[in-house]
Amino acid sequence: MKRRVIQGILAVLLLGMLCGCTQIGQKTASLSVIYIAAAVLSLLLMVGYCVLVKKKEIWMLLLFGAVVVVNLGYVTLAVSETLEQALWANRIAYLGSVFLPLSMLMSILNVTRLKYPKWLPGVLFFIALGVFCLAASPGYLDLYYKSVTLEKVGGVSVLCKEYGAWHPVYLFYLLGYFVTMVAAILHAIVKKKLESVAHAVFLAGAVFVNLGVWLLGQLVKIDFEFLSVSYLISEMFLIGLYLMLEYQEKLLERVRSDQKPAVRHVVAHEDSPEYQERCNYLRDHLHTLTPSERTVFELYCAGKTSKEIMQELHIAENTLKYHNRNLYGKLGVSSRKQLLEYAKAVEKTRT
Repeated sequence: MKRRVIQGILAVLLLGMLCGCTQIGQKTASLSVIYIAAAVLSLLLMVGYCVLVKKKEIWMLLLFGAVVVVNLGYVTLAVSETLEQALWANRIAYLGSVFLPLSMLMSILNVTRLKYPKWLPGVLFFIALGVFCLAASPGYLDLYYKSVTLEKVGGVSVLCKEYGAWHPVYLFYLLGYFVTMVAAILHAIVKKKLESVAHAVFLAGAVFVNLGVWLLGQLVKIDFEFLSVSYLISEMFLIGLYLMLEYQEKLLERVRSDQKPAVRHVVAHEDSPEYQERCNYLRDHLHTLTPSERTVFELYCAGKTSKEIMQELHIAENTLKYHNRNLYGKLGVSSRKQLLEYAKAVEKTRT
């Protein structure tokens, strides 16, 4: 099933590229078809994410939805006949463009398991809302555009704009997100929050594709909105990353089931060989814990409750459950009671 979905997405992508490779005289149809193909592809990628990735994440869903909105805006703008229609299409495109970097940043923070305050998403949302209101003001105010007219370039509707004094706000908004995402990826690499170099490459690819296209758009006058394509490429990077994470988790579960001793839900008697075997297993596998898992383990040993750990680490319940599952699997236990009992015994042997 997954293979068929991937093949379908690639087939449509190839078709869209071929449609764009036409003669100059056919530029009108070509650009319109490319915008339409990009919109269809964004929908297919959203469906692909829902089908291929088992553990859905709200920020990724918002990301895919934002790309769909952006491309629908570009399509509507390309076929607009009046300035009013074009301005509304431009607002639709900005609606997706403003919330897209927010959702991408939050997805990167979650993938890299970096801590952030609970209030951060809400603050970023209201900032994005303010930037959107500014970008949507043309036609009512001259803050973002001093003046704007509708022209036909190669048969496609294009807004010709004279930028206003507040237009750099959006540029700094995007640049701020790009810098923050790059910093988050570098921090995750340094702190070894990512499982492999491949994960870092996929994340960096998703960010730098958009950054490169955005910089190109600032330096070169191009009638075609290449961001509509770069967003799709970024989505493919992120889908690939999530599939890699799920595949590695399956492999890890398989290795755990092959290596760890048979798990019972009760603590073995202290004098039994099984008790000593489990203590030895836990001690020998403590080094396999990631920094985050080690922190949770130490907090459990310190007598902290689940609620206290979530508050101290600023993590959600599902994140703590994820760490618990990894802890239990790596240390060969099936409950917190077993974890604490065997950890206590291991600590006694050290002292």
